[in-house]
Amino acid sequence: MRTNPHRRITDSLTGVRNLGILAHVDAGKTTVTERILYVTGATYKRGEVHEGTTVTDFDSQERDRGITIFAAAVSCVWNDHRIHLIDTPGHVDFSDEVERSLRVLDGAIAVFDAVAGVEPQSESVWRQADRHGVPRIAFVNKLDRAGADLDAAVASIRERLRVVPLVVQLPIGREDGFTGVVDLVRMRSLVWAGGRDTFEEGPVPDALREEASRRRRLLEEAVAELHPVAFEEFCAESEISAPTLDAALRDLTRTGEGVVVLCGSAYRDRGIEPLLDAVVAYLPSPLDVPPVRGTLDGSRDGFQRGAPDGSRNGFPDGSRNGAPDDARNGLSDGFRDGAVLERAADPAAPFAALVFKVNSTATGRLSYLRVYSGTIRKGDTVLDAGARRTERIGRILHVQADRNTEVDLAVAGDIVAVVGLKSARTGATLCAPEAPLVLEPPTVADPVVSVAVEARRSVDTGRLASALTRLVEEDPSLVVRTDPETGQTLLSGMGELHLEVAVEKIRRTQGLDVGVGRPQVAYRETVGRGVSGLLYRHVKQDGGAGQFAHVVLDVEPLEDLADTGTSTGTGTGTGSGDGGTAGFVFRSTVVGGRVPREYVRAVEAGCRDALAEGPLGGYPVTGLLVTLTDGATHPKDSSEMAFRAAGRFALREALRASAMVLLEPVVEVTVTVPDDAAGGVLGDLSARRGRVSGSTARAGTVVITATVPLAELFGYATRLRSRTQGRGTFTTRAIGYAPAPSALPNGTPPR
Repeated sequence: MRTNPHRRITDSLTGVRNLGILAHVDAGKTTVTERILYVTGATYKRGEVHEGTTVTDFDSQERDRGITIFAAAVSCVWNDHRIHLIDTPGHVDFSDEVERSLRVLDGAIAVFDAVAGVEPQSESVWRQADRHGVPRIAFVNKLDRAGADLDAAVASIRERLRVVPLVVQLPIGREDGFTGVVDLVRMRSLVWAGGRDTFEEGPVPDALREEASRRRRLLEEAVAELHPVAFEEFCAESEISAPTLDAALRDLTRTGEGVVVLCGSAYRDRGIEPLLDAVVAYLPSPLDVPPVRGTLDGSRDGFQRGAPDGSRNGFPDGSRNGAPDDARNGLSDGFRDGAVLERAADPAAPFAALVFKVNSTATGRLSYLRVYSGTIRKGDTVLDAGARRTERIGRILHVQADRNTEVDLAVAGDIVAVVGLKSARTGATLCAPEAPLVLEPPTVADPVVSVAVEARRSVDTGRLASALTRLVEEDPSLVVRTDPETGQTLLSGMGELHLEVAVEKIRRTQGLDVGVGRPQVAYRETVGRGVSGLLYRHVKQDGGAGQFAHVVLDVEPLEDLADTGTSTGTGTGTGSGDGGTAGFVFRSTVVGGRVPREYVRAVEAGCRDALAEGPLGGYPVTGLLVTLTDGATHPKDSSEMAFRAAGRFALREALRASAMVLLEPVVEVTVTVPDDAAGGVLGDLSARRGRVSGSTARAGTVVITATVPLAELFGYATRLRSRTQGRGTFTTRAIGYAPAPSALPNGTPPR
């Protein structure tokens, strides 16, 4: 049932699907991608992960390690629909790749292991998709494995993800005997009994007829509870017709009220065609999602993530004034910087696109774009709205993983790569110069692990600096800085594997011999017990106009330290994700105008400056509430600069007077080991200051869940292999920060 990828498809945007593949590592998402490409005729040979022949895992490190590291874009055609597909990583260390991909997608396929169900990273990427409002369908993979159980997997989806699963298929056969599925919408069987390239459609097998009817009834009842049109038909006819059921499933998927669940075995080519049919039938086109929104100056006032109505890009409907209907470019005389504009998915509208990935190749710098509106042609001049500079489009490329084909233009809804951009970074908005717009960039998480890197030969120091610059440009979740005390170059990232991959990339692409120091985690400091009424007077007189500022501060801990990247409470402070000012709230209770408003803002800025280094070890400070309670000014010598300095010095003094607590990053570890090795692994986790939260027996293995400090997991993979004779595996998921013991086993590393 393979199609010709070169045949003509509909020119309408209704025939476009932009989706990603999301999953926990080893759930089979790359194999799903490979089978989609093969079934649609985009490739003529099945790629296999274990053979290193997949299209999307083209990087040498991906093939060596057998995991997806970098998000790869491909496209194919199915039933006259163009599908742009991004295969995303499943390892926690590369979750920022998932974040950047989700920012530009309209839908997603979430792949789950039929044996393990919802795994830690499955849950993490699902929550990421929730934040972006991306509609999803679920595919329960590996039904041919021993211990596979569709019902158990669906139960875990319901319980752990807190969604309503709408199961539209029933497996035919179990484990090795899995041969096909029953389509519960049209009540037919699809069996892959002969060759791997074809399936046979037929009636529901007699042995499954009663069970299929029961499950169809459960599906109808679940849909009727959620969809008014289906409910009316169900009440009137006591059943729901296939067309009504299809329409209801489409609506529920796009609103997120329900999740369509399909099943199969990608490795054995079973269930891929129905999955593609579901992509076309249920996931939205660019026309089905709300218009993208942005501002004129990049203000984040409109970028309210997690809007209560689930609207696209987090903008609550009506929360800000949009463009009038008759202004196609979204501009009007009444708009000012910071006003929210809308751009519909219209090829004739002014051009607007978001750069979501940058990659340096042997042939030049590739910038990957999602085109939201308008049309772009080779040679066009566009505006980098955030940087306020123009760029010229040299070439436009249709991307198929590491291969590309030059095209003349790209229109709204397309995902393409362009050559010729000199300075546009990941998150940059490209738009028509006459219709400026700044879209919300993807968020970047704070790094949690650092290593010192240096060139072993002094003559290579300059080349290493250039290589690190390109590395950070390609991956914004990497941070390079120089330690002010030791002079070492520190590379920071999301985990040990993340940094290992980054360093190895420098070695392979640049041919540099790079030395790497022991990993260090990103510690934080917080207030355990604060101070109140701390008075600080900043007075300076050097001739001429002096400086005078008088402030009184209260400092107290925030109640919720579980997520130190997010501010809680009320006030002007918000978590910015920069590591130094996240988890910080500032407020003023000054009355009577004793401190003018502009000076209050200056005090807040000074307090943020002071958060960069805490008194314990010079680590960033987080999780505190600062209240300006009083102050005084001088008619001549007071200024914003004076009050900023006063805020900085006052908070430093307050922190020294407070009871401070050192925080360390902690992760949730899920370890899968044989029964006979469980005792030794539990003891080892306890020795690593781990707290075991659960243990589940599953088909001769034990799955142990524990919370462990990240610093204790360096080298754990080798230790686990040694204890289990190579049979144990583990995954991690970052969960935040927790108080560190007063004396760390290895000492607190210098910043």
